[in-house]
Amino acid sequence: MNNLGIDKLPSETRVVVAMSGGVDSSTAAALMAEQGYEVIGVTLQLYDHGSAVAKKGACCAGQDIHDARRVADKIGIPHYVLDYEDRFRESVIDDFVDTYLRGETPIPCVRCNQTVKFRDLLKTAQDLGADALVTGHYVQRVMGQDGPELHRGDDDGKDQSYFLFATTREQMEFLRFPLGDMDKAETREHALRFGLPVADKAESQDICFVPDGSYARVVERMRPGACDPGEFVDLDGNVLGHHDGIIGFTVGQRRGMGISAAEPLYVVKIEPETRRVVVGPASALLTEQIIVDGINWLGPEDTGGDGLDVQIKIRSASPPSAARIFRKEDGRAVVIPDVPASGVAPGQACVFYDGARVLGGGWIVRKETQPTINTS
Repeated sequence: MNNLGIDKLPSETRVVVAMSGGVDSSTAAALMAEQGYEVIGVTLQLYDHGSAVAKKGACCAGQDIHDARRVADKIGIPHYVLDYEDRFRESVIDDFVDTYLRGETPIPCVRCNQTVKFRDLLKTAQDLGADALVTGHYVQRVMGQDGPELHRGDDDGKDQSYFLFATTREQMEFLRFPLGDMDKAETREHALRFGLPVADKAESQDICFVPDGSYARVVERMRPGACDPGEFVDLDGNVLGHHDGIIGFTVGQRRGMGISAAEPLYVVKIEPETRRVVVGPASALLTEQIIVDGINWLGPEDTGGDGLDVQIKIRSASPPSAARIFRKEDGRAVVIPDVPASGVAPGQACVFYDGARVLGGGWIVRKETQPTINTS
């Protein structure tokens, strides 16, 4: 049994490493090669990167493909670039645009992991005869009584489990995450030790297919007319001002509205049908019940009918907070936070934890589309 939990010698174990051109995935590839595995590096071309080659902070731009190739040459592994543009547009970009038009806030990185990477690339890795697909994510794969479990990364500041909640049990059998017990400093130390050309490369910050940071411009280009203006209204429907399009706002947002008021105003609700952005005080953001759809469940199946005490995250950067969840037969779940949650944004993910273990998660539903669900 090798250190990937595969009953083969490392030299007899083929792994495909998803190489984005950044320091994390590059270090993961170098570690696998150092440990004697047969490593194949794969980089995905996800969009027309011609205009993004000089862009800093994009995760999959032309420069990053070039960097991944340089790393592969340095560590002496074969490297392939796969054209996934059509798949990426259909599964990620179109969903990103349509989610904004529904008055919701998308998380394209989750959709990318859920579809293009852990569905399509994983299948490609299997077709290449690989025994595992390795990524540079800061999460951990821990063997439990019922098989592999998804756990938070050791470094709270780098943990990426929120973005991987949609990973299925079947995918977990094939995935490996060698950086999960490291922090960023340790990863960079390894990169320097290997002499990787990306050892000092800055982290990607922006969504890779938004070349100038303007989400609205991407949406308008994909869906002409989507940025039609509308009104700011208060909780009673009184018009307070006008905006240039609902896609510029998300629930919980405070800045960028240009409205004068005696107290700070926040985006409380977005109404795509009327193009209204409803604003109100911070107290109007508090939510006592969250409905979550599209559940991917990774926890124990026998959770009982009385609900399950968990910790939840409703934003990637927020700390986990206590809640009770009630799973329903229709695939949805009712989440009752111990303390009313603030700024619950439809379209974002609600991820469930038991300590470090990811129990699953799903997508927060807009109140107007929620059914009447009780917890009995």
